[in-house]
Amino acid sequence: MEEKAQSHHTTRHTLNSKSRTPLLRKPPPLYHVHTNPPPFPSSPQQNLSLVPSNLHSSYYYYYYCFYSQFHNTLPSLPLLPLPTDQRFFHPMTKALPLTPVVERKHQQQPKTQVSEHRNIKVGSTGTATEAALVVAKRPDSGGHEGSVIYLLANHFLVKFDPSQKIYHYNVDISPNPSKEIARMIKQKLLETEPRSFSGAVPAFDGRKNIYSPVEFQEDRLEFFVNLPIPSCNTLMKCCDLREKLPQKKVDKLFRVNMRLVSKFDGKEQRKEGENWAPLPQEYIHALDVILRENPMEKCTSIGRSFYSTSMGGSKEIGGGAVGLRGFFQSLRQTQQGLALNMDLSIAAFHESIGVIAYLQKKLGLLKDLSRNKGRELSLEERREVEKEIKNIRVFVCHRETVQRYRVYGLTDEITERLWFPDRDGKQIRLVSYFKDHYGYEIQFKNLPCLQISRTRPCYLPMELCMICEGQKFLGKLSDDQAAKIMKMGCQKPNERKAIIDNVMAGPVGPSSGTQTREFNLEVSREMTLLKGRILQPPKLKHDRSRNLLESRAFKGTRVEIWALMSIGGSPDQKSTIPKFINELTQKCEHLGVFLSKYTLSSTFFEPSHILNNTTLLESKLKDIQRAASNNLQLIICVMERKHKGYGDLKRIAETRIGVVTQCCLYTNITKLSSQFVSNLALKINAKIGGAMTELYNSIPSHIPRLIRVDEPVIFMGADVTHPHPFDDCSPSVAAVVGSINWPEANRYVSRMRSQTHRQEIIQDLDLMVKELLDDFYKALNKLPNRIIFFRDGVSETQFKKVLQEELQSIKAACSKFQGYYPTITFSVVQKRHHTRLFRCGPDHDQNIPPGTVVDTVVTHPKEFDFYLCSHVGVKGTSRPTHYHILWDESEFTSDELQRLVYNLCYTFVRCKKPVSIVPPAYYAHLAAYRGRLYIERSSEANGGSMNPSCVSRVGPPKTIPLPKLSDNVKNLMFYC
Repeated sequence: MEEKAQSHHTTRHTLNSKSRTPLLRKPPPLYHVHTNPPPFPSSPQQNLSLVPSNLHSSYYYYYYCFYSQFHNTLPSLPLLPLPTDQRFFHPMTKALPLTPVVERKHQQQPKTQVSEHRNIKVGSTGTATEAALVVAKRPDSGGHEGSVIYLLANHFLVKFDPSQKIYHYNVDISPNPSKEIARMIKQKLLETEPRSFSGAVPAFDGRKNIYSPVEFQEDRLEFFVNLPIPSCNTLMKCCDLREKLPQKKVDKLFRVNMRLVSKFDGKEQRKEGENWAPLPQEYIHALDVILRENPMEKCTSIGRSFYSTSMGGSKEIGGGAVGLRGFFQSLRQTQQGLALNMDLSIAAFHESIGVIAYLQKKLGLLKDLSRNKGRELSLEERREVEKEIKNIRVFVCHRETVQRYRVYGLTDEITERLWFPDRDGKQIRLVSYFKDHYGYEIQFKNLPCLQISRTRPCYLPMELCMICEGQKFLGKLSDDQAAKIMKMGCQKPNERKAIIDNVMAGPVGPSSGTQTREFNLEVSREMTLLKGRILQPPKLKHDRSRNLLESRAFKGTRVEIWALMSIGGSPDQKSTIPKFINELTQKCEHLGVFLSKYTLSSTFFEPSHILNNTTLLESKLKDIQRAASNNLQLIICVMERKHKGYGDLKRIAETRIGVVTQCCLYTNITKLSSQFVSNLALKINAKIGGAMTELYNSIPSHIPRLIRVDEPVIFMGADVTHPHPFDDCSPSVAAVVGSINWPEANRYVSRMRSQTHRQEIIQDLDLMVKELLDDFYKALNKLPNRIIFFRDGVSETQFKKVLQEELQSIKAACSKFQGYYPTITFSVVQKRHHTRLFRCGPDHDQNIPPGTVVDTVVTHPKEFDFYLCSHVGVKGTSRPTHYHILWDESEFTSDELQRLVYNLCYTFVRCKKPVSIVPPAYYAHLAAYRGRLYIERSSEANGGSMNPSCVSRVGPPKTIPLPKLSDNVKNLMFYC
């Protein structure tokens, strides 16, 4: 019997080489051309014994075929006659050159003081000197304003031994397995080959990387693993899964190569005179993989999140989707040291059911299929089906297999008319093939098949395919699905905290496995205690009541000429319009907004199908504009239901007609709640040019050290929206907004551009900033002395690239004005992060109050960042916004910048309360969404991402330009 392996932390192991194993050990070093090849088991049942001398030729032929897939040379054949004129070389005969093991030495960037930013020079092209582009450092030890509040953050301190060496091995497995199979292979190797791994239990990311606390026996290892894999074997009846046959296992052979690529530790590489240096990024990545090892073995991993039915079960959310609860985890370098950020996560997954049943749930199609087996899909139905099924992974249930397939589209022909060539080139009818080979009579011959290859004919009948389990839901959730997902993740602060604590202490937690002990890691199970501060809210002109119904807008607009357009609706619904108009005009008057009690003429009633015909829709809108002698200010559109044509309505009105629209649903105007009418009035006021409020003391009085009334400041915001996942054609849309009044700074104009598919860096930023500066000059007759730029939607990995390229674009725009060198502050605004703050004490079930700011302990060790919760948390757990300042020529103190951002959050034009992110970034997000709305419908009309030209294209897709905004609209906040 083998001696039980002891911990590798105490001694190196010498294990009995006669261990019995169901897979082959790595071949020993070979130096002779006639050395025997690695022995293979003579049969799948003979799990542990080596190949006997009387090896059957048939089995050796199987080995030869498999071996030849991976090697250019052939295996030596000692049991078969060899030709005298041919030599057979074993692949290990020639010594392979080993990549030298690299001791990683991470150089720290030269320290640059904030004051050096002001000395940056701009050349004729407007580009900044690369050497100066260093992310801004924190200007002080943190802010001091505000009352103290004690908080808990969902960051868990990670203690590690910086002298602990970590050995990084590259892994190559052939044929390429899924993550689940790859982990099974790794586990089998650990059980049968502990000596090769020096008795260690390494961490594996499921793809290409293995990290070990000790060095393996050799720098290069090779294994052949014969792994029994569960097969898919089900019976389908009437389009759905009705019963399962006993699961069988299919033996599959894999080749595993491991190669040492580097070794490193966690010792910081400090420069002389510095008191802090970041941990090597490679070391952090290794620790991240180590801490993910335990949850990855027990949960479904999607990105940095893990999902399991054990965390509260799954919930059907309709449309062939289920919601699963899980958790997010990520390592972060913070002021307190290395910390594990842990949070609750909710995601939608495809339901693992038959493809036809899925389509019935998702689209409502084919519900009559069991009664009408000869049913065919119309052209429009085919487009919808193809759009919904594309890129989903499926497996077949008419045979035993471990194969998974990705769907690329539908066949042009129905199943009954499909033929394909066999290996000899002979054409075979698909229906006959399934009957002859599998004894299965295809039931729904008039449906198309699934196409599972981009380039060659590979067809699968829909009725024999099932959706694979564990696939995150593709595309956009419906409003009902999104509401159910949000409800699953809407927990009170104390409930969310309890869930996180339970994960940390539970069996799927990062410290519950053996990996932390293997690598000398210790993860705290207590959240981080810290002190935050509550900033005082600014005083407002015409201070708003807590109740919007009693509030008045600070700046109300006048709407003299407007029209009401009804689209669809029943006679009873249409009869409520006069009452609605009366209530709306009264509410506007109460809020200080003048809306004429008389519409342009009688209400324009149109059928719902007008939204399906853009030509007819544009004609009707032009008729309304002509009736107003081209002086129309507003069209209120009351719609029967939500419709995809909403995007066409907005695009035509804002780019072709030149009028602002406000849409609402009949379901809301029939109820006619006072809150709804008030919100509608505020949106109309914002779009036409009004504002809900203004700071009582202007911005210069809040920051007198830096900002003066006679030195105007422009606030800019920028965002980029991208197409939904697996849309490989549609362009991304970038939007930039800029303030045009001072010192109020509450009116903004926007610029939008389409750009290269999924390009995050804003390509035409210099042109858009130049246009916004022109608008600012037209409004104030002078250029701003400072530009404060808020960039939304940027991840930490993109910080340096955004700083390098977009800051240069801003400076290039400024250089187009002679002698113009404003000071620039560039801040990234992050909302999609997972840091949560919880109250301590008896009120732990309540959200943190608005104005809560944290800039110590859980923030960056040296860079200028802070968390600010500026809004009132009504439902769920408040998520503070993370502001990370990349560049600051103004040299703000922490208190000054935090006060400025918080005060700006009270100036949002359509809201009575402070908003969660600074308004320029908020407006940029809304404007970018509006730009995407313009192109989505035209993309769908052309087939969208399902266009064959997109599937087979070479190089990036051509960017579709956005339509030009009308002059009547472009300077209004029409996107609010």
